[in-house]
Amino acid sequence: MRYRLNPKNGDKISQLGLGCMRFPRKSGRVDQEKANALVEAAIETGINYFDTAYIYPGSEEALGKALKAVGKRDEVFIASKLPHFMCRKPEDFDKIFNTQLERLQTDRIDYYFIHMLCSEESWEFLRSLGIEEWIERKRSEGSVRNAGFSFHGGRDAFLRLLEVFDWDFCMVQYNYFDEHAQAGKYGVKAANKMGLPVFIMEPLRGGLLVNGLSTAARRAFRIADDERSPAEWALQWLFDQQEVTMVLSGMSDTAQLSENSAIAGKAGPDMLSRGELAVYKDVVEILHGTVKIPCTGCGYCMPCPAGVDIPACFSCYNGSYAFGLFSGMSQYVQVTGFTTHVRHDASQCISCGKCEEHCPQGIRIPEELTKVKKRMKTFFIKPVMGAARKIIKVK
Repeated sequence: MRYRLNPKNGDKISQLGLGCMRFPRKSGRVDQEKANALVEAAIETGINYFDTAYIYPGSEEALGKALKAVGKRDEVFIASKLPHFMCRKPEDFDKIFNTQLERLQTDRIDYYFIHMLCSEESWEFLRSLGIEEWIERKRSEGSVRNAGFSFHGGRDAFLRLLEVFDWDFCMVQYNYFDEHAQAGKYGVKAANKMGLPVFIMEPLRGGLLVNGLSTAARRAFRIADDERSPAEWALQWLFDQQEVTMVLSGMSDTAQLSENSAIAGKAGPDMLSRGELAVYKDVVEILHGTVKIPCTGCGYCMPCPAGVDIPACFSCYNGSYAFGLFSGMSQYVQVTGFTTHVRHDASQCISCGKCEEHCPQGIRIPEELTKVKKRMKTFFIKPVMGAARKIIKVK
């Protein structure tokens, strides 16, 4: 296993982390015996970063039991997340956090996230509840070693959030297909320039960059190198970037763990050749063959007077054709604010046309946003919030 240093505190973090949302399950519950074996095998390969969250059913409790079983708590970093969308009063912070410590059977969380923080408006609401003072108190107590946020949203919102607090780290969705979507490469570089460790989620886009690739995309990878799997190509693209501190993968069995750990053990910054980097561009062009709206994610159309995150809407819409409607809708829900206090989806468009004046691609943006709204408008979201406390109907 290769390791990268957290520039803020000197932690030596395995460049591959284990995402515990996809622990093996049996009869709808985490299979504790298999989870124990997976965690032990991960530690044996050199992985020392384990990521879970309050809203992942059974995950925190299973991770706590697994680390106790192997007796390695002090040798690893535990990361978990505060579901800010479930916090309505100041005491909710401690109520949730104390439950997490109990589930994890620990007295501290090494990397603690504000989960899915996607807008300044959401942060301002948390500030009104005293989140800044709460974080500082937990830091001083030592029960939170590092405080950061995970992000699904547009680039401009990400850049603004970097400035609102003295963060210790951040995590974004990033992969070769989403290079210019959400925070994107620009955001990753900006966070790194500020001295923040940058953690990566969805390196395989939920497995779609492995199992969801078209025949033509797979052929492009095989022509370049028949020995490398699509997973290896995807992970190497991330490990090649020195701005990336850790790549989080939700491995649910030892076969996936063995493959990804082997890749992480040999890949590193600036190891890909120009020819290899060109292959990714070929594959992305193939995937973009399904693109309906030719948005490059440049952001010149922003900010929208009505608050629409135009590049994010178009990215999710295009993704719904490249990887399927469910995948596109899942992204749309996360990045356009349906789980937060302020929405930035296509339905907010007032057709003022100001965005069209700045679009270098000449896209008729209000017209295209109408198509996005029509495709994404009617479905139910059932967030996994503990016992799924509420169902949000999206209109």
